[in-house]
Amino acid sequence: MTKVMLITGAGRGIGAATAKHAAQAGYAVAINYRSDKASAEGVVSDIEASGGRAIAIQADVADEADIVAMFETVDREFGRLDVLVNNAGIVDQISRVDEMSFERVDRMMRINVTGPFICAREAIKRMSTRHGGQGGAIVNVGSAASHLGGASEYVDYAASKGAIDTMTEGLAKEVAGEGIRVNGVRPGVIRTTIHASGGNPDKPDVAGSVIPMGRIGEPEEIANGVLWLAEAGFTTGALIDIDGGV
Repeated sequence: MTKVMLITGAGRGIGAATAKHAAQAGYAVAINYRSDKASAEGVVSDIEASGGRAIAIQADVADEADIVAMFETVDREFGRLDVLVNNAGIVDQISRVDEMSFERVDRMMRINVTGPFICAREAIKRMSTRHGGQGGAIVNVGSAASHLGGASEYVDYAASKGAIDTMTEGLAKEVAGEGIRVNGVRPGVIRTTIHASGGNPDKPDVAGSVIPMGRIGEPEEIANGVLWLAEAGFTTGALIDIDGGV
């Protein structure tokens, strides 16, 4: 039976690359997006053109009702879930902590931390042998910022990704006996649009000169790591740095 993967924030960047890579590996893919319907449907079209199966599902991962409805759509369309990739996330404008508003930090945590927790909750209800499931895998997309700190840029973002690291390690132990593996990748600077959305479009060019490998990463390189963890049967609680040696 075809395995099913749900990827949050999969219309662009790392999520889109992961969706295409998963489809090539034989997965049916549910592609979540919040507002950019055209990009998500473009990923679906690319997958279908290559003979794969994919659907786009609109949902805001900061909204519990949206998350629950998204998983119900996966149930209805595919009848199973084998892998959840918690990829959706945001950065914000470069800022010191003493300049951050409550609203900014609250939004950061709702999308980058609370959303992945609730997505994991719904995935566990479907995958866990405790709930009658057949097991599965959760792969969390964190960031090298979690151990670098993001000083004078986005300490709030770095802290949110630190929470994802801790969630990965704790949840892995919690559900290991229920057939679910939980792992994470921690990308460094990757060639995506997230830097421009955070007001720092030149970051990839600047970062390339200080990364030990001498370049930034490509979304496909993170996708490779995600897919490996999705299939790595004796690996759980692992955090894999994919950052060019940073």
